[in-house]
Amino acid sequence: MLVNAQLVATVPVVDLERARRFYEEKLDLNLCEINEQGIVFEAGDETQLYLYKRDQTKADHTVASFLVEDIETEVKRLKEKGVVFEEYDSPQIKTINSIATTGEYKSAWFKDTEGNILAVTKKIS
Repeated sequence: MLVNAQLVATVPVVDLERARRFYEEKLDLNLCEINEQGIVFEAGDETQLYLYKRDQTKADHTVASFLVEDIETEVKRLKEKGVVFEEYDSPQIKTINSIATTGEYKSAWFKDTEGNILAVTKKIS
């Protein structure tokens, strides 16, 4: 049953080496595997993030979210490593210090070196 299956986020990148450096150096993900098709990183609870090479795509949505315990600390830590967060000010979403509250969640969004939108998220209730 899929309810018990691990889930792997799959993210397209134009430059595998540039993306590898970002995910290793900025996000501190553990490199798990490099093969002809792409790169696999390991994150918490044995989840994985798979990067594969392809031509530039345009995703205007979040492709992966990292669930964290302390979003304020994580945003601060990532900013110190040079990660630039998206800032929003619209009727649907407004960030304060890069963090938006939407329903039961707080989230902050940033882009990787390939333009993919990633998020750090914390459930608040």
